[in-house]
Amino acid sequence: MTDAAALPSQRHRFDLPRDVAYLNNAYMAPQLTDVTVAGQRAVARKASPWKVHPADFFDDLEQLRGLFASVCEADADGVACVPAVSYGISLAAANLPVREGERIVVLAEQFPSNVYPWRAKAAAVGAELVTVPRPPDGNWTRGVLEAVDDRVAVVALPHCHWTDGTLVDLAAVGERSRAAGAALVVDASQSLGALPLDVHRIQPDFLVAAGYKTLLGPYSLAYLWAAPWRRDGVPLEQAWATREGSEDFARLVDYRDAFRPGGRRYDVGEAANFILVPMAIVALRAVAEWGVERIAATARVRTEEIGAVAGQVGLAVPPPERRAGHVLGLGLPADAPADLADRLADADVHVSVRGSSLRVAPHVYTTDDDIARFRGALAAAL
Repeated sequence: MTDAAALPSQRHRFDLPRDVAYLNNAYMAPQLTDVTVAGQRAVARKASPWKVHPADFFDDLEQLRGLFASVCEADADGVACVPAVSYGISLAAANLPVREGERIVVLAEQFPSNVYPWRAKAAAVGAELVTVPRPPDGNWTRGVLEAVDDRVAVVALPHCHWTDGTLVDLAAVGERSRAAGAALVVDASQSLGALPLDVHRIQPDFLVAAGYKTLLGPYSLAYLWAAPWRRDGVPLEQAWATREGSEDFARLVDYRDAFRPGGRRYDVGEAANFILVPMAIVALRAVAEWGVERIAATARVRTEEIGAVAGQVGLAVPPPERRAGHVLGLGLPADAPADLADRLADADVHVSVRGSSLRVAPHVYTTDDDIARFRGALAAAL
């Protein structure tokens, strides 16, 4: 990442009370007020269906594809709109060949949506699911590179671990995967939009991301990008709008086998959701306006402040070179109270406990007052 200037606080663009320290963006992003307005307008328009035209089933989706593609330095032609990461990963699993005796590589404690489809795939074909153990020093990349050999068919990873933000060098993993003849599937839900990612460097076969975290969009809308060599696969469902010529409603009874080009064949049915898509467009425009590198720089300033606070009260802080800048997993001592997150929430400091980490995820709306509130609440709760 190049050096980028941190943004001034953007809290005024979110509906966040001044006395609430919301440091839990990795759980679910708060909503931009403009996104809320877009949703309200969309609901009102849906109440008048004569205002929804055939072109509306396609035009907003094309705009959304382009905005998503710009976030990951990809081409819009490869983007599909799906309802969840589990859908996108299941689609990848259905289209990637895995034979009996081959291996699928995942991380220990990886998010379930990027594990369950691979467990099912391995069980169905007699393959082996290989889990890279959590490294004591936070170096996931070394463990993955050691696990990938010519027995591996698929490597399915996040950009950073969801429990603590520890990084995976996807460019290095992509290179090793290609050399071994393995496909690479990336779940970028906890990073895309807050951590620079370039699919041209990584060259994943499929990349999937939820829209409601670092992409600041609504729930139940996610994205999939398929590499050019993966755009002739089989979709999970046979939707009418994914077919060539489906823009002509008068000719929909002229059934066609051909799909619309690129990743569009993988769109979920009713992808043109007239409520969620306008909201997601506004959210991704904001990400584009700020720029991913400036968002990342802004969040990194805050996680460094949070790490300093946590270190003072005895929590373990991963080294900077091993962690993403926008989410920080603080190692909890054995005697940490089991209800620590609840105690902090009682003080209106909102974080998550994931595994053995107190996960803290600031964003562009985080202020000095939030950090001070976190410091006081953490000291009182431990």
